[in-house]
Amino acid sequence: MKRSGIFNRQLSGAIAELGHTDTVMVCDAGLPIPAGPGGPAVVDLALVAGVPSFEQVLTVLLDELVIEGATAALEVREHNPAATALLEGLFPESALELVPHEDLKARTATARLVVRTGEARPYANVLLRCGVPF
Repeated sequence: MKRSGIFNRQLSGAIAELGHTDTVMVCDAGLPIPAGPGGPAVVDLALVAGVPSFEQVLTVLLDELVIEGATAALEVREHNPAATALLEGLFPESALELVPHEDLKARTATARLVVRTGEARPYANVLLRCGVPF
């Protein structure tokens, strides 16, 4: 058994398969996730509304991954002050791109991995772009 880090075997395995420039969508419980062949792998962690939270999942993922950039919905600033503060606190302004929500949803289809949280507040979504540790 692992001593630390992510214990969820599906999520841990999916993370191990990621490479440089792959993208990971961390999303709230309501974001539409493309289904079918060629779509992203999905790890659904949602248990009940709010559990686990966007912040909990994102924080754990950032401990495991090297991230070179992030993209969130422009609408987060108006509709979700807590998620805005979290994202702005975690990513320098130069590493956080804000795009219209419809554009962010479209980018979900090309993500390598989608991690669905139980978050029940709007626009709690971020697309992470993997980097390298050197």
